[in-house]
Amino acid sequence: MFKDLDPILHSQLRLSIVSILMSVEEANFNFIKEETQASSGNLSIQIKKLQGAGYIEVAKTFKNNYPNTSLSITKKGMKAFENYVNNLKNYINPK
Repeated sequence: MFKDLDPILHSQLRLSIVSILMSVEEANFNFIKEETQASSGNLSIQIKKLQGAGYIEVAKTFKNNYPNTSLSITKKGMKAFENYVNNLKNYINPK
């Protein structure tokens, strides 16, 4: 009846990152940092965990001679998020 919640997404910050990426094509590091109010170090660690799980892609480029990190969600990440939300709904309203 109750399925385990994905431990990768069950972190507040990682869930926030994926939630943001579900609504945009891509987002840069500073936008995610502003939206989540996370520190740069903590955000970097959580991004690496999401990337390692295959949930997001990270592209590092330069923009006006400054490093620019862009994030986008993968199909695997979209599916994981949808499963997480559906499993959470089942916790709230068990069938």
